[in-house]
Amino acid sequence: MKTIDTSLAPAAIGPYSQAKSHGDLLFVSGQIPLDPTSGQVVEGGIREQTIQVIKNLSAILEAGGTGFHGVIKTSCFLSDMAHFTEFNALYEQYFISNPARSCLAARELPKGVLVEIEAIAVLK
Repeated sequence: MKTIDTSLAPAAIGPYSQAKSHGDLLFVSGQIPLDPTSGQVVEGGIREQTIQVIKNLSAILEAGGTGFHGVIKTSCFLSDMAHFTEFNALYEQYFISNPARSCLAARELPKGVLVEIEAIAVLK
């Protein structure tokens, strides 16, 4: 098992790693819309926050040796399902492999953010 860590994505805010690889799989921890440089939540609404989450995921996927094409499963958490349509429109632009997905509303997300996404990807 290998730990994946990149400065191009925010450092973990708890006792976990950005990602772990094992065999041909990469498990990416839930990413929230933190700017990797400042460590602060990006300003704006669901659009801006989703774009930042996708940037963070992209950096970790790349550091792990894959990209969005390798994603086979995501779990998506929204603070409010009223954001679903706008979130989904952005999501489908990046997750071109149409991975399996769960998407649900969470009562509260870390740091009061609007969106969090975790992913599992294939490395080969």
